[in-house]
Amino acid sequence: MPLDADACYRALATRDRRFDGRFFTGVRTTGIYCRPICPAPTPRRRNCVFLPCAAAAEAAGFRPCLRCRPEASPGTPAWLGTSATVSRALRLIGDGALDGGGVPALAARLGIGERHLRRLFLSHLGATPHAVAHTRRVLFARRLLDETRLPIAQVALASGFASVRRFNEAMRGAFRSTPSALRRRRGRAGAAPDLALRLAYRPPLPWTTLLAFFAARAIPGVEEVVGDAYRRSFEVEGVQGIVTVRPIAGHDQLQARIQVAEPVALIRIAERLRQLFDLGADPGVIEARLRGDRRLAARLDAFAGVRVPGAFDGFELAVRAVLGQQVSVAAATQLAGRLAREYGAPLRAEPGPGSTLGRIFPGPRALRAVDARLAGLPRARAATISALAQAVERGELALDGSRDLDTSVRELARLPGIGEWTAQVVAMRALREPDAFPAGDLGLRRALGAAGRPATPAQLVAAAERWRPWRAYAAALLWMAPTAPRQRPAAPRERAVA
Repeated sequence: MPLDADACYRALATRDRRFDGRFFTGVRTTGIYCRPICPAPTPRRRNCVFLPCAAAAEAAGFRPCLRCRPEASPGTPAWLGTSATVSRALRLIGDGALDGGGVPALAARLGIGERHLRRLFLSHLGATPHAVAHTRRVLFARRLLDETRLPIAQVALASGFASVRRFNEAMRGAFRSTPSALRRRRGRAGAAPDLALRLAYRPPLPWTTLLAFFAARAIPGVEEVVGDAYRRSFEVEGVQGIVTVRPIAGHDQLQARIQVAEPVALIRIAERLRQLFDLGADPGVIEARLRGDRRLAARLDAFAGVRVPGAFDGFELAVRAVLGQQVSVAAATQLAGRLAREYGAPLRAEPGPGSTLGRIFPGPRALRAVDARLAGLPRARAATISALAQAVERGELALDGSRDLDTSVRELARLPGIGEWTAQVVAMRALREPDAFPAGDLGLRRALGAAGRPATPAQLVAAAERWRPWRAYAAALLWMAPTAPRQRPAAPRERAVA
């Protein structure tokens, strides 16, 4: 990825937080790489090398700074300066694609050759896919050593390493120190009362608005919003648990408290939470584009830091989108709760007093054959969910973001009962496609209508052309901005936001 060295040095010299995570500085005289906000004295310009990501810095022979802690960076948005293929590959790597598999398998999922994928990574990121995955594991492990009480062996597993031996070798190679010594150096071992992770983001983050969005759609028994916190049950790699997420006052971070009975790959849970709240977004880049439309500018003033509400699990969101067809948000939410109650496994973890959590949302295997009467669904809707589950279970449909937007929408729309609106909502919220846009959505049409009449889908598509490549963010803004025109509740037969 091309970087303007002069602009990078100015950002480094002024400790400009807007550039945190967009690049790293390698210092030739020390062999260390830092974030732009590092409190260390600014190195001389001639000693600096500017690199697009932490993996590129480590591939160039630099080791992480122990003061500014690159592992605490908010991260580089997957789309920033990269090709669409690299962006999708980064999302898959973030979800663990290379923790148990190789680069050939990753390339196959993306529909390209291994050599071509390596060339793209070297061209755009300055590092191979394997190097990106390795750095991701190492930096996440460093966070666990600082922020949790987990034993060293569990830190290795939670970070995606196959063995403690490989973990120890990786940490010594990256930090020139053992995991035990790193934990002692910070002097924070055992500081956290339980398993808690910090999830950094680029401010601002409209937490109250996001929380209201999720509260209205919280699946009974699976999700709940309590005070300023979002809570949900989950099952990852066969291990059940509960996660509670809330903001950390005075910091551009969320805290995720995770309750699990057995060791689990926490790195994957952390990535899912980042996708759920869209913490990788760069509001400055996105809003600069959307402000060109006066109809969005006022909303951005009231809804700074626009995010697209994502999904903890792609299949769960796809089912939720199907349930949202032609019904209100409240009705779809109740139907999702009924599915969880009838087909989901009981939650074995103790959710605490007053909590409504009690089920795990059912996966594809459990929903292969949905009984319409048992689930309280029309037979056609039950058949659609069954077809969706079977396609995912057989590997015929990927809900991991490995396909481009047009291909993903086309593959979803092949299933009976799934049309353009449903496919675009899934692409927008589950597949993290920043340009997905459900043009048939009644809420969007009303938001841009005139004289009390909704805009037509064609008018909406035409208006949205100037929002590319951030149409999904424009849609989220129109759904959630406090200054949006007042809208009456959706009638029972009207399509609602999933």
